[in-house]
Amino acid sequence: MRIRYRAILFIFLCGLTSFAQVATPHASGGNEKVKTVTLHAKGPFDVKLAPQASPELPQGALSRMSIDKQYHGELEGTSKGEMLIGGTDVKGSAGYVAMEQVTGKLNGRSGSFILQHSATMNRGVPQLSITVVPDSGSDQLIGLTGSMNIIITDGKHTYDFEYTLPEAH
Repeated sequence: MRIRYRAILFIFLCGLTSFAQVATPHASGGNEKVKTVTLHAKGPFDVKLAPQASPELPQGALSRMSIDKQYHGELEGTSKGEMLIGGTDVKGSAGYVAMEQVTGKLNGRSGSFILQHSATMNRGVPQLSITVVPDSGSDQLIGLTGSMNIIITDGKHTYDFEYTLPEAH
């Protein structure tokens, strides 16, 4: 068992080393730096969730929904996505994961990107993380990174999106 553990640890560490070599930029003669700008976008959005049939999922514990959103304000566009929800018998406890592809204009720059959601509700206490999937930006949104917060007040949805983008040329 000890030898197996060491072998797994060795393979894992070699994988990290290989990843670091791929992820670390190599020095080149140009030494060009891309300037990025950190910005905020806020506004309302409309969301439509629709249950999807999932005969392969356990009945009651897990459910699947489609996501259809219309973003307004500094992010003007639409999104389509999928959500997987896990519920429990304890009131106020549940979780969901989702992926949505957003297409439109972000402060005047056109393109698309993917948002990844991960959320839990622990006996009524929410925790939400929505981040831009790395390298998912297209067109004028290439290089987009960031995170989004969703605010629900009186049944109305708004977003607060903090993001960075390479400066426009």
